[in-house]
Order: sequence, then C-alpha cells, then structure tokens
Amino acid sequence: MSREINLSGGEITLLKTLGLSGAAMPGSALLERMAELEAGELIDTLDGLLTMGYVLANRVNIRTAEDVGRAMFRVNQSYARDLREALHPGRRESHEQRRRRRRG
Repeated sequence: MSREINLSGGEITLLKTLGLSGAAMPGSALLERMAELEAGELIDTLDGLLTMGYVLANRVNIRTAEDVGRAMFRVNQSYARDLREALHPGRRESHEQRRRRRRG
C-alpha cells in the first residue's frame, strides 16, 4: 500500500543528504553537509521528520545543534519506498503510464 507523502524543500534536501539506504549518519556529519541551512531551520526540519517517523534517531530530545551533533540519524526503512517516490514524483507516474501502455 503506497502512502501519499508531501515534502517541503528543506525536508527533501535533508532526506537526500541522509540517503534512503537506512545507513546511520552521525549528526556531526549531517551538520557539516547541511552547513548552508541555518541551525534553527535544520532542527525544525529534522524535528518534523522525526515526529512523522520518517527519520529515526538514537536520542529523544534534539533541541540544539549540540544535540544534533551527538545523535545518529537514519531514514526509517518502512517509509523508504514512499519517500523515494515523494522525492521523485515524476518517475512513479511515467512507470505507471508505461505499464498501462503494455497492457492495452
């Protein structure tokens, strides 16, 4: 069953930085790679993804940049396929259209 997921630009950038493989990324590396984003914006975006369950962390309270630096993050694998489709919505539509053409 496919879920309809709508992501903001910051969420898309953060998910692409984390990667959808499910491998854990240290928060310090995430802060380095997301340096163009202000700390407050990064924390808000990360908090939204954690609240929705799309991203998992080994710490519960992540309120400051220091908390982000000490934590480990990874994409929740139960949402990985749906998140991949949300990151590239055109691919899914063209795939469905190709399947329809073959059957018809």
